Amino acid sequence: MSTPAQPAQPRNPLHGVTLEAMLNTLVAAYGWDGLGERVALRCFTVEPSIASSLKVLRKTPWAREKVESLYLYRLREERRSGRPGPAGKP
Repeated sequence: MSTPAQPAQPRNPLHGVTLEAMLNTLVAAYGWDGLGERVALRCFTVEPSIASSLKVLRKTPWAREKVESLYLYRLREERRSGRPGPAGKP
C-alpha cells in the first residue's frame, strides 16, 4: 500500500497561486490606481492591463517580490478581520 504524497510546501501561502491570480486579487482589492500607489510601477499606472503587468513582473524580480509581499499582506489582513476578537470569546 502506498500513502498519498504530501504537498511539498504545505505552509507556504504562495504555493500554487499564480502570479496572474495574485494580480487579479490585488486589482480587485485596490484597483489599478491603488496598486500603482502601493507598488510604483509604470505598468500599473499607464494603460494598465493584466497581460502587460505579467510581462513586467516576470522580467523584474524586485517588482515581483513587492507584488508578492503586498499579496501576503492582503491575506494576513483578511484573516485578521475575519477572526473574532477577544470580546468574541465565550
